[in-house]
Amino acid sequence: MAYKAIFFHLEHAGKGGETYLATNEKLKEAGIEATFVDDVLDVDHIPSDTSADIIGVFVESKVNEAVIASFPNLKLIATLTTGFDHIDLKAAAARGIEVCSVPAYGENTVAEFAFALILGLSRKLCESRERIRDERLFTNDGLQGFDLSKKTIGVIGTGRIGKYAVRMAKGFDMDVVAYDVFHDDAFASQMGFPYVSLEDLLSRSDVITIHCPYLPSTRHLINRDNINKIKQGAYLINTARGAIVETAALIEALKTGRLGGAGIDVLEEEDVMKKGDMDPVQELVSMPNVIVTPHNAFNTREAFRRILDTTVENIVGFATGKPVNLGKIKLV
Repeated sequence: MAYKAIFFHLEHAGKGGETYLATNEKLKEAGIEATFVDDVLDVDHIPSDTSADIIGVFVESKVNEAVIASFPNLKLIATLTTGFDHIDLKAAAARGIEVCSVPAYGENTVAEFAFALILGLSRKLCESRERIRDERLFTNDGLQGFDLSKKTIGVIGTGRIGKYAVRMAKGFDMDVVAYDVFHDDAFASQMGFPYVSLEDLLSRSDVITIHCPYLPSTRHLINRDNINKIKQGAYLINTARGAIVETAALIEALKTGRLGGAGIDVLEEEDVMKKGDMDPVQELVSMPNVIVTPHNAFNTREAFRRILDTTVENIVGFATGKPVNLGKIKLV
């Protein structure tokens, strides 16, 4: 059976990604006809041709019930991401539409970026660069940082990315504590760290790094009610999903000094920020002890090749009756 697949907004992968999918022999052999749309997919950007059996999307697309309803032949939604909060899973399930994701592509990639943020903050790299470039001063006055060695890092979420973060932290001679609903006791024993409650992690950690998925149960996991339980002067890193941290609470904690700084790659205001409206986060991005990056932790050449390879595997598996990476999405 031939399948028609439409991929939306592949700008992250560049034209090379589009070419890779368009010419992929495995897709061709499985009878997949691939076409590409430059726009994201959402209620305001429905393509004129909605006959596709398969759609491929990134996180910028918002595949809600109305979008799903507009594709009468839809059988598979292939998201080129690990997260899937941009897809209405209940609406897909009601139609019998399968959803597949890329469960593993950037474990080291995202963890490396988290530590880039940690090091950028701990050694005041942005301020140092600006001192030379903008102020034209070669002086280190006021640029004293702090060692990571012997500091405690709290890792929220010990899935694939979180495990890499633990290993990297151990490489920096840091003490590790972790919080996760699901404990991997064998890994904890191997790496020599304890699982603790979220409150205990917040109060003990000099650096907190978030690596849990975004689910209804993790929305505003860090919020105005518990952010003041964080150890005074600690640093918060978020490379997971923006809405895991309540932005207003984050700003207030930075203003009061409860947080010494923050490295933020994701924000719950991303949708409006992408449209050019920076007002909701202007106070945050203007703070000297904050590094904000544009959802870039996943963005390496190697990671994108893994994303594309896994997406091909997902689609070919579905088309040939040997599905992979299905049934791993839970409505929690």
